[in-house]
Amino acid sequence: MSQFKTPEEAAEAGVYVRKIQSFVKREGRLTKAQARAIEEGWASMGLNPQDGLLDQQQVFGRQAPLVLEIGFGMGKSLVEMASNEPDKDFVGIEVHRPGVGTCINDALEAGLTNLKVYCHDGVEILRDCIGDASLSRVQLFFPDPWHKKRHHKRRIVQPDFVESLRHKLAIGGVFHMATDWENYAQHMLEVMQQAPGYTNLSATNDYVPRPERRPLTKFEQRGHRLGHGVWDLMFERSH
Repeated sequence: MSQFKTPEEAAEAGVYVRKIQSFVKREGRLTKAQARAIEEGWASMGLNPQDGLLDQQQVFGRQAPLVLEIGFGMGKSLVEMASNEPDKDFVGIEVHRPGVGTCINDALEAGLTNLKVYCHDGVEILRDCIGDASLSRVQLFFPDPWHKKRHHKRRIVQPDFVESLRHKLAIGGVFHMATDWENYAQHMLEVMQQAPGYTNLSATNDYVPRPERRPLTKFEQRGHRLGHGVWDLMFERSH
């Protein structure tokens, strides 16, 4: 696309340009344990995009507050949160298959029945599989910061994404973000402050202290020891 400055210019010239995604597809090699977990646990824990709109009653066998996490990595904190909040149902989305395998393995070992996972693009799952006003909380923890300025447009927290997510949250539902990149935290705050229908839950109208329900990861603990900051943002859907 080097001769075109924008996808629109390319389209006008009849050239197809692949859609920019908010993640890098890192397939990675599955360990035997990860592969076995996916093979043995997918029937009970896996969700498939082609099944369409998520039916919570059918999938979880109950109606409970529904929490969605986009990009759960290896799933350690997601499994911990699902264990600590058995009164809620959790859906995790991750494109990295080794992470999905580890998450399923840990969830099975913990005997969890309130956690299901997609192995797919979060933006597409949000659009195609999550009903409007169905979520009590959306979690986006340590997403790819795309720290080079020319890549900032790839960051998932953008006005269009935030608006589509608002429709999926119930009134009073919360969008909780966390990042260890100050520049991305500032970007998130700017986007959210300009987004209609959200109220910042920060007492200082910027960031919030890490809530106890979000586990402190080993990566984060190491960052604290090195003097690195972590920024949490929580915005409630007001209308």
